[in-house]
Amino acid sequence: MFDWLETLQIASLLAMLHTVILLTVIPVVLIKKRDPTVAVAWSLVVLLTPLLGALLFWVFGYNYVQRRVVKKKSHRTTFRAVHPPRRREATRGAGQLEQDPHQLAQIAQMVDAFPISHGNRVTLYHDTEAAYTAMLEAIKAAEHHVHLQFYIFRADATGQQLIELLTQKAKEGVEVRLLYDALGSLFFSWRLQGRLKAAGGQIDTFLPVNPFRSWIQVNLRNHRKIVVVDGRVGFTGGMNIGDEYLGKSRRFGYWRDAMLKLEGPAVVGLQRIFVEDWHFASGQDVDEELYFPEIRPQGEHVVQVVESGPDQEPNAIREIYFAAILSAKKRLWIASPYFVPDSGLLDALRLVRMRGVDVRFLGLLKPDHLSTYYAGRYYWADLLAFGTRVYQYAKGMMHSKFMIIDDDCAIFGSANFDNRSLRLNFETNCLLYDKGLVAELAQAYEHDLSESLPLDPWVFSQRPLGTRLLENAFRLFSPIL
Repeated sequence: MFDWLETLQIASLLAMLHTVILLTVIPVVLIKKRDPTVAVAWSLVVLLTPLLGALLFWVFGYNYVQRRVVKKKSHRTTFRAVHPPRRREATRGAGQLEQDPHQLAQIAQMVDAFPISHGNRVTLYHDTEAAYTAMLEAIKAAEHHVHLQFYIFRADATGQQLIELLTQKAKEGVEVRLLYDALGSLFFSWRLQGRLKAAGGQIDTFLPVNPFRSWIQVNLRNHRKIVVVDGRVGFTGGMNIGDEYLGKSRRFGYWRDAMLKLEGPAVVGLQRIFVEDWHFASGQDVDEELYFPEIRPQGEHVVQVVESGPDQEPNAIREIYFAAILSAKKRLWIASPYFVPDSGLLDALRLVRMRGVDVRFLGLLKPDHLSTYYAGRYYWADLLAFGTRVYQYAKGMMHSKFMIIDDDCAIFGSANFDNRSLRLNFETNCLLYDKGLVAELAQAYEHDLSESLPLDPWVFSQRPLGTRLLENAFRLFSPIL
């Protein structure tokens, strides 16, 4: 009798707890999540798994980071008011229709991208060893300053090599500033950092993780990869610092990534992004003229730098992706390790396929994050259903992030084709308006396809039930993937 009453009491308490959780968490979800799809997804997670769902929402979805978003947005507004663009830096938001080489340029500028920049020289790297070597050579040649910003900075052999070079440059009197994301580089060695600091280099973290204040801060991360040397040479793309990014990981093997070297006036955009992030993280102002030297034309390439983050409304890169998809007339080739689009982007892809545009997607065969991989596979089924060709990179880890639009435009940078990059992370992309660069990217893309497995729609439709269940389960978490 006692056992029966005890069981009944426990069941009643759990039922009450269940009700309290639903009445407390669901209203918070509806208030905090403005996107209907996101709100519905989180509501379903909480309804179907109340205890686990509430915990997941608190850790991943609840905007305890909202205060940080407001802080970052306020900082951006104040910083730009105190440090307005110089005369040689075109003002954001000003229409330049007569100069725009592509209809996407004006749209990008309207959502807070930097203005288009003429007279640049862009070098594309389709091999990480070549990109890393070029970065090291540029840093060795530095005379005044080196600014670096990465999401992941490992303390392995690759990270140690770079720290040693930065330490050497700091000893020579070159100003060295390294900004890394607190979560992405959670295990970045303090001993290794101390070596650079002892030589006069400066290191800071973007939004430090403090589990005693706000759980594990997986949102609002700085996913940018930027190197600027003397304000004249810049690098950006998808590569972080670590052995695996140079293909030295047994788990992943060959690492396919994409980086670019930028010389010319567009470097100002990368420098401005770094300076603003550095000021936000450290409080140090490095906006003086000597960090923004006069830069003469270095080539013929037209470039437009764009930054995005959760402190923007709307998100610049997400809007540019949407506009780029709809602008495609002949082809739209996408490379991204992660593919978790929102409904608007998926509809845009469907519409351009209905117009007969050649749409292709290159993704992973060997995943590094299973949740994102299986959620992405759910959306692969949609792509295949409306005639998109989907490929899985078989040579190794495919980490490149770029999009080719027809023959005269490409988008290249750190942003993946997923909700995390387009809503929750800080990212940097470059829009390239040059037929030669687009042709080079297209050639590299076709080479990647030759080393990939094409998905057959019928074969994919016959995948096991267990796989389908995994895809559907992880798809519920698409707002945070």
